[in-house]
Amino acid sequence: MRDDAAMQHGLDLVLVTGMSGAGRSTAARALEDMGWFVIDNMPPSLLVSAVDLARRTPDVDRVGVVVDARGGTFFRELSDAVDALPDEGVSLRTVFLEASDEALVRRFESSRRPHPLQAGQRILDGLQAERQMLADLRARADLVIDTTSLNVHVLRRRIEQAFEAGEPPRLTCTVMSFGFKYGIPVDADMVADARFLPNPFWDEQLRPLTGLDVPVSSDVLSRPGAMEFIETYDSLVRIVSSGYLREGKRYVTVAVGCTGGKHRSVALVEALARRLQLDDVVVRTFHRDLGRE
Repeated sequence: MRDDAAMQHGLDLVLVTGMSGAGRSTAARALEDMGWFVIDNMPPSLLVSAVDLARRTPDVDRVGVVVDARGGTFFRELSDAVDALPDEGVSLRTVFLEASDEALVRRFESSRRPHPLQAGQRILDGLQAERQMLADLRARADLVIDTTSLNVHVLRRRIEQAFEAGEPPRLTCTVMSFGFKYGIPVDADMVADARFLPNPFWDEQLRPLTGLDVPVSSDVLSRPGAMEFIETYDSLVRIVSSGYLREGKRYVTVAVGCTGGKHRSVALVEALARRLQLDDVVVRTFHRDLGRE
């Protein structure tokens, strides 16, 4: 224990990492605009020293650290640095941003910049090397966000919701709708399939509406099995929530999919979110593919 431990205050620490091109800079700017002190591209070996300094600086109680592939072999030191953080006084959360190879290639090509691990080869080669390098970090992350279909404004809102001012929630549950034809969300902790219900798409009156509209919602929720589906996933989230907290996981994403992410999944997500409103759980909804058709 340090001699000046009594002079140190508590610290909220967010580690922002993930794939190059997936939106780390956007996430860092969002944190900075919310009043966080953000350090970009800091070598992991300096993490403990930076945390020690921040805890002795009166006006700094929320710090965001961005670690990216430019750190190279420094990633090997990151686990040791995280393990060396004080057990008390430091609340650490890790955000991992990723996207599909196709989306990342398009972003690098549009910016006309090489991937930091490309080394004269293809962009895909650099992405593959980076995914291997970051595999352990992704597995340990508290919050994984897939930015494949997100623009910078939506990503900012996701970050703001996760790290809004005030006491951090014990558990945040994001209930997401999606369309299977656009791919399963890679950031989902649980994936549910709503395609067992009749599709309102085949009703000409309901087709132009969405699951946010009462006629569609009423139709979906009145179908056999719909309420049992909601009750089952409500119970499942309640069962695992305490275990997640014991393991230090503060975020869970439940993804409900239908064919296009417009009718069934949207209606079920809204209904499930209403059921999940618990005193110790913050529930948010996100309709990934709504309006995409």
